[in-house]
Amino acid sequence: MELTQEQGEFLVRLARKTVEYYLDSDENFKPSPPKETPRELWANGGVFVTINSKGDTGEYNSLRGCIGFPYPIMPIVEATIEAAIAAATEDPRFYPLSSEELKDVVFEISVLTPPKELEFVSRSEIPSKIVVGRDGLIIEKNTWSGLLLPQVPLEYNWDSEEFLREACIKAGLHPEAWKENGTKILIFTAKVFREQEPMGKVLEGQLKA
Repeated sequence: MELTQEQGEFLVRLARKTVEYYLDSDENFKPSPPKETPRELWANGGVFVTINSKGDTGEYNSLRGCIGFPYPIMPIVEATIEAAIAAATEDPRFYPLSSEELKDVVFEISVLTPPKELEFVSRSEIPSKIVVGRDGLIIEKNTWSGLLLPQVPLEYNWDSEEFLREACIKAGLHPEAWKENGTKILIFTAKVFREQEPMGKVLEGQLKA
């Protein structure tokens, strides 16, 4: 996804403003896309919104909510609005974000390429086909599914095998399920933009190539 710095900053600011508007409205109204939305952001695209709070080290690396759409089923700008509200209020791992917390969290936007199934001859070669820091993972088997964004293994210093195991766990499967026939592995890349501090400067995430 060839998003510019300006477009990435627009999406991050939109995510924050959306949550602020939603939490402050009496009936939790969902805002419409702004009139000044860049034309390129009306293209369909997968989007995830991640909200982080300050961790023990003083950095904003403690997950507070993350939800999104892996497939391009709606315009990027609309997916950002939907995902921002869901990340703030519907992530089952956390209690809903409050208006008071907004000054203490940072927003991150990941715009995804369409996931594609990983091609391989033998399952033993799967780890070598995954580039940590470039690829995101989706693991699917039967009705189970789990997704991890490309930046996640960098945060935890995982190699590709650890990344696969953790994606299986995210899907509700046992860690070695990626080795089994019938387990589908999909990969994607992402353009990532994040606030450096609450309401602060927005920079593109530097993932490894």
